[in-house]
Amino acid sequence: MTETARRSTPTKFRLSALSRTRPHEFEIVPDQSALSALAGELDLSALRKLRLTGELVPEGRSDWRLEAMLGATLVQPCGVTLEPVTTRVDEPVRRRYVEGLDRDALPSEQEMPEDDSVEALPDTLDLEAVMHEALILAVPPFPRAPGAEALDMAVTEPGSTPMTDDDAKPLAGLRDAMKRSEH
Repeated sequence: MTETARRSTPTKFRLSALSRTRPHEFEIVPDQSALSALAGELDLSALRKLRLTGELVPEGRSDWRLEAMLGATLVQPCGVTLEPVTTRVDEPVRRRYVEGLDRDALPSEQEMPEDDSVEALPDTLDLEAVMHEALILAVPPFPRAPGAEALDMAVTEPGSTPMTDDDAKPLAGLRDAMKRSEH
């Protein structure tokens, strides 16, 4: 066992060694040093809490379903004001591990399957890795402090008129030319 998490269950499961007659519950709660390391990895100001709880449920002869809940409290700088923004994350985490699925063998032009929770059945399932991936997907990309509004900034050379959003539209010049020709 690693020192990265205080837990009542292990974080890695050799799926072929698990009983297929019942679900297997788990709870992973990283310790403070693991929270600090993850906060640094994700460019967070702080990661106050993190927990993944759920169960592994056998399906069919060899497949598994993971049903879990990710809970986290994180702090990030506001994308506008740089003020600290605290976010509470409560996200369901669902995965299906299917025997015989080989995504690397699929042609690159093939469309992504509708069910993006389906993965190839691993020999060993690392629940810490699942928790990290779910956290990465749950972190808000542009957090906003209450009342923070997007900045409208225009930069140009002295004496020039700044370009506006309307100027960047492909038909903006045509519209202006049509207005001039009407007069």
